[in-house]
Amino acid sequence: MKLTLKIMFVIFLVWMITGLYLVNTDHEKAQIVMGLGVFYFSFLFMPFFIYYRYRDGKYKKYILNDEKLRNAFKGQGKD
Repeated sequence: MKLTLKIMFVIFLVWMITGLYLVNTDHEKAQIVMGLGVFYFSFLFMPFFIYYRYRDGKYKKYILNDEKLRNAFKGQGKD
């Protein structure tokens, strides 16, 4: 899966570089290429990346719950 993410990122970089080249040469389809690149990044690459990073429950240490809030505020008020 890590290799797939790397390949997808390289595809995105090549796509954006191509889009920038087309924008600089005033090609008629440049805006479409850039828009599809942003679409690819937003709806294909990022969800896949987020799933890869948080699939093992690593996100749970960042979620606030009642116990963490009580522990965080337990020492306050004692000045």
